[in-house]
Amino acid sequence: EEIELSQPFSERVILPLLNGLANSVTRFTPRRAIEKARKDLEMAGRPVRSPEMFYAIKVAASIFMGVISLLVLILMRQPFLNQIIFSIVGATIGFIFPGVWLGGRIKKRQDEIVKAMPDAMDLLVICVEAGLGFQAAMAKVAEKWDNELAIGFARALQEVQLGKTLNNALREMEQNMGVADMTSFVAAIIQATSFGVSLAKVLRIQAEQMRIRRRQRAEKKAQEAPIKMLFPLAFLIFPALFIVLLGPAALLVVESFSNGGSPF
Repeated sequence: EEIELSQPFSERVILPLLNGLANSVTRFTPRRAIEKARKDLEMAGRPVRSPEMFYAIKVAASIFMGVISLLVLILMRQPFLNQIIFSIVGATIGFIFPGVWLGGRIKKRQDEIVKAMPDAMDLLVICVEAGLGFQAAMAKVAEKWDNELAIGFARALQEVQLGKTLNNALREMEQNMGVADMTSFVAAIIQATSFGVSLAKVLRIQAEQMRIRRRQRAEKKAQEAPIKMLFPLAFLIFPALFIVLLGPAALLVVESFSNGGSPF
């Protein structure tokens, strides 16, 4: 009992409730939805330990937001119909928000992987040309950096140590990342190992292609910058600038008219 009391509140109360809710929710959730949630969680880097727990969080957030919305409307003495409508809206937002958050995690992880790949390819080329095997080169990448790509490499190597073939481990890593550059990289490595092509040559080609794609992405962002600046310029900066420039003149005109004179 003392050991239980020494645990955090989240582990003593919240986690058991979520586990119970996960068991109940799983019975009514389609298997296809569970599998999609599992894939999304893998692509996000497993921020939640299981898809069942993720759906439990969605249901708990829905209940919480619905109850909070209802209590607020009751305190505001809103009509009963408004209480029902906005409680449903709050519950819907609570159910949808974890999915939006998960999508943001996926996008952030994929961006980090894409950003890290060119440098990782350069290190792989150096290691392989120096005489290291491909798995040893992957281990060097996993040791050098602490990012999502390095974590993915380390996990793939761990799967190989547990008995999975390198090709299968690479395919699983690529599927869990969902990045186009990683898909082409894994396909090139598998083809090279299957047909006996020099890995160093393949890796150098991949590194050059990724540097080109990185430059193209930077050029695309530079071209999009003026368009993205239109909204803040038109609605934030220009109005403030007009107030600063025309404000004194407008005050002078108002003061002149209020005194019965002419501003000119």
